[in-house]
Amino acid sequence: MKAIVMSKVGKPEVLQLQEVPDPQIKTATQVLVRLKAAGVNPIDTKLRSRGTFYPDQMPAILGCDGAGVVEAVGSEVEDFAVGDEVYFCDGGLGAQTGNYAELTVVEEKFITRKPISLGFAEAAAAPLVLITAWEALYDRGRLQPGQQVLIHAGAGGVGHVAIQLAKLQGAEVATTVSSTENAAFVQELGADLVINYKQEDFVEAILHWTQGEGVDLAFDTVGKETFFQTVYTVRNYGDIVTLLEPDFSIGNLKDARTKNLRISLELMLTPMLQNREDDQLDQTKILQQCARLIDENKLNICLNQTFPLAEAAASHQLLEAGGMKGKLALVINDKDDDDNAEG
Repeated sequence: MKAIVMSKVGKPEVLQLQEVPDPQIKTATQVLVRLKAAGVNPIDTKLRSRGTFYPDQMPAILGCDGAGVVEAVGSEVEDFAVGDEVYFCDGGLGAQTGNYAELTVVEEKFITRKPISLGFAEAAAAPLVLITAWEALYDRGRLQPGQQVLIHAGAGGVGHVAIQLAKLQGAEVATTVSSTENAAFVQELGADLVINYKQEDFVEAILHWTQGEGVDLAFDTVGKETFFQTVYTVRNYGDIVTLLEPDFSIGNLKDARTKNLRISLELMLTPMLQNREDDQLDQTKILQQCARLIDENKLNICLNQTFPLAEAAASHQLLEAGGMKGKLALVINDKDDDDNAEG
């Protein structure tokens, strides 16, 4: 099969299209999926530039998110058959083969049916951000109806999903953006307060919005100085959930402690990294619930742009440039698709 192979750490150019052996079903509960698309996420660019979690197992194929069609099943697979359309978040961290490829093998329990209303590229762009936003708001942040929440970078991959999930929970949503275009986008998603952080102080804007009290929950997808500034936007005894490890060389938690804030760290990769099957099953259930919401037109995935598999490096360059709304995906064509394509 064709796959994007990372043979060394470096700039996007280290991602090279190569022919590699097809993956094989090795246990009775595995499923072989012919991938139609793969999501491109910030974790992919970090692993490419800094090294994977398993540096002794190079070369590697990146890509946690995938969508495709079941091509073969193990003898004990019960819920899936050849031809089923599926999506999932599995692999791509440096040990198990990722989804920047034409084929992959996944345990049956970690895949679920693709939302009917989504194409493969949109579906492949969805799993990691759906799980991240769901866990951050509902599990870590315990978001309740009527609460006020601040979501940083609301036009981004995680942010645009988080806005919608927060609104579905009955919360009031404030969000930060970097441009007029992104402001219009998040307003369409239902954001109640949009703050262009390049033009106004988001702390002052939030305190004005909440009559000086602060929000019940802040979701930090940016990190660094933004995390420490966010402390001042949260009410006493409120919550901050962050996707990034706080950098204590640029700030401290003295004021957070004074306000009795509860600070939670969200890393949706933990179940994969620690082989925690029960937690991976919980994440699969999240994708099942999100598929229902998507097909009920209650949740949308913004696919900003797609790239052919061979242009994975270009997708990384665009993502690392920053400021982009929505998600990116790689479109993967099998041989039959290539033969039938016009031109």
